[in-house]
Amino acid sequence: MNAIDLLEDQHEEVKKLFKQYENLKDGADAERRKIFEKIADRLAAHASIEELYFYPSVKAARTEDKLYEAVEEHLAAKRIIADLLQMEPDDESFDAKMKVLRESIDHHVEEEEEDLFPKVRKLLNDEQLLVLGIQMKEEFDEMMDAEPRYEVPMQTDAAAPL
Repeated sequence: MNAIDLLEDQHEEVKKLFKQYENLKDGADAERRKIFEKIADRLAAHASIEELYFYPSVKAARTEDKLYEAVEEHLAAKRIIADLLQMEPDDESFDAKMKVLRESIDHHVEEEEEDLFPKVRKLLNDEQLLVLGIQMKEEFDEMMDAEPRYEVPMQTDAAAPL
């Protein structure tokens, strides 16, 4: 799978999880927590592979401004996730923070898919995207074995370097 297809698939998976969260009935705190943890793990691992592999590989004059904005958006999302990790689903602010997290992620995904990814397709050829995608998928899968959400609070001081 090429790198862009991998990232788009992960975007779609998180979007579905947010929908599941929003469709839960009041009082389903255990299920809300479970879905939040799935979202947090996937976002943590996704942001990591973008920051470690994808963004450095596609940094060029035509993408640099979008990449700096993207790592700042990651930082904002990580700060919300760090807050949510300290809260219980029955906290009066939990759902509000989940809504803000979803809106932030929706905005980030839209910018990547509509602006950054088309530029990247012009920068990297199919083979380069495939090699990068394989590397990113392996790293993502490895991270998912370790509940990456618990690393997020340690990543909230500053945006990741490019």
